[in-house]
Amino acid sequence: MEPVISVRNLVKTYQLGEHQVQALRSVSLDVHKGEFVSVIGPSGSGKSTLMHILGCLDAPTSGQYLLDGKEVSKLSDDELSAVRNKQIGFVFQGFNLLTRTSALENVELPLLYGKENLSASERRKRAMDALAAVGLESRWEHHTNQLSGGQQQRVAIARALLNNPSILLADEPTGNLDSKTSLEVMDIFQKLQRERGITIVLITHEMDVAEYGSRIVSFKDGLIVSDVQNTQKATYTVETEVTVVVEELS
Repeated sequence: MEPVISVRNLVKTYQLGEHQVQALRSVSLDVHKGEFVSVIGPSGSGKSTLMHILGCLDAPTSGQYLLDGKEVSKLSDDELSAVRNKQIGFVFQGFNLLTRTSALENVELPLLYGKENLSASERRKRAMDALAAVGLESRWEHHTNQLSGGQQQRVAIARALLNNPSILLADEPTGNLDSKTSLEVMDIFQKLQRERGITIVLITHEMDVAEYGSRIVSFKDGLIVSDVQNTQKATYTVETEVTVVVEELS
């Protein structure tokens, strides 16, 4: 099958005063439909730069990016906006939620600024369906400042699912969470891949998080240093929860 995401010889160079910094150095990568790819590496390795390019939030200095077979550099501004609104869902380390607003209203927010002319009941139904997908349908009335960190990240994931994207890009989605909550969130990503067939690319610097993916791509100094299938991917179970609690107490 043709890959959903295909990048070839990507280079990204930043000009910092008199100096040039190469965040990406000739990176090539294919991601196929329904894959769960974990991208891991230390700070400054280039992994977040790659995420911004894949999400059409930034452009490479050179190289080629094909999204569903279309060259991204040739898309118009309107086409790029449609890709970001419809095809790709974004989840970030900071939840980016309105704190004095309900979970439901936070999830609905993209529909208020979208081009679809939906009624209030249609917006509510779509938002409730997204909250149900992350197990928060019973918490829809709570303001986000009344929710735990893990629940807030679930609201953010629900918002990313609102327009039924085929791709989810997650940049350090567990960075603000404790160990137990991090693994609960990773369980949600696995379910979305398994039950909805969503293609997931997840950025992390933690191997225990990366191991939830079906493939692990390692970055260092702007280069891919390894790309392996993860045949023993982690899953969240009661035993996992007990192990995490024991580790935190020891």
